[in-house]
Amino acid sequence: MEHSYSKAEIWILASRPKTLFAAFVPIIVGSSLAYAEGQLDIFIALITLICTTLLQIGTNFANDLFDHLRGADNKKRIGPLRVMNSGLVTSKQMKKALVLVFAAAFIFGLVLVDRGGILILVIGLISIAAAIAYTAGPFPLAYNGLGDIASFLFFGVIGTVGTYYLQTGSVTSSALLAAIPVGALVTNIIVVNNYRDVEQDRIAGKNTLAVKLGETFSRYEYIILITCSFIVPLIMYLYYDFSEWLFLPYLTFPIAYKLIVMMYNYTGPQLNKTLELTAKFSALYGLLFALGFIL
Repeated sequence: MEHSYSKAEIWILASRPKTLFAAFVPIIVGSSLAYAEGQLDIFIALITLICTTLLQIGTNFANDLFDHLRGADNKKRIGPLRVMNSGLVTSKQMKKALVLVFAAAFIFGLVLVDRGGILILVIGLISIAAAIAYTAGPFPLAYNGLGDIASFLFFGVIGTVGTYYLQTGSVTSSALLAAIPVGALVTNIIVVNNYRDVEQDRIAGKNTLAVKLGETFSRYEYIILITCSFIVPLIMYLYYDFSEWLFLPYLTFPIAYKLIVMMYNYTGPQLNKTLELTAKFSALYGLLFALGFIL
C-alpha cells in the first residue's frame, strides 16, 4: 500500500532536509571564527544562514527536476525517495517552486549585498547559476565529473569564507583553512551518493567521478577528504593563536572509522545508511569545530 503524502510533506521531502546540514555548517564555522576575533554580527549571520539554506533547497529542487528529465532518476533508483521520480510533483510545479525559492534567496541576499558590496552580489548570482547548472544546461556539472569540486567550492570555500568576509570585511588564511574540512566533509556526501549510484549513473550517461574513475577511486577520495579534515585543526593550532579546544572535532574519530568501514563493506541500498551518517558526521564535526573557535 502506497503512502499518502500531504502537500507539506511532499515539499519537505523535496527539500531533502537531511542535506540541509550542508548549508548550516559553513555559516556556523565562518561566524564562529569571526566571533573568535570579536567581530560577530548575529543578524548578518542569520540572514546568511537563510540565504544558504534557500540556495541548498533550490539546488535540491533543480537536482530532482533535471535528474528526472534526463533519466538519471528512474524506477530502478536505490536512493531515498525523489518527489518527481515518484510522481508526487509535476515539472510545472517544480519549476515554479525553483523560481520562488531562488527569488526569496535573492531578496534576502540584498541585505548581504548592502553589507558586503558588489562582490557579494556577484557571488550570490554565481551561486544561483551554479545551483541550476549542477544538473541543468548544456554542461551540467554533476554529469561531467565536476559535482565534487563544485560542492567543495560553494559549500566549503565560498560558504565559510564568504560568511567570515561578511562579518569582518576581510579574507584571511585562517578562514581559508577553516573552509577545508567544511568543504571536504560536505563533498563526501556527494561522494557516497555517486558511489552508491555508479551503475545507474553510468547507464544514464551521468559521468560523475565515480563513473569516470571507478569505485576504488571513490573510496580513496572519501578517505582523503576525511583525513584532510582532521589535519586542518592541527595546522591551525600550531600556526595560529587558537586553544586546545580546536581539537574537539577529534571526538568524531570513531564515526569517521565506522564510515570508512561502511564504504568498504556496504553496497546498493545499504549505502543509504552511509549517506545519512556522512551528513550527520559533517554536521557534528562542523559544530565541534565551530565550538573550538568559540571556547
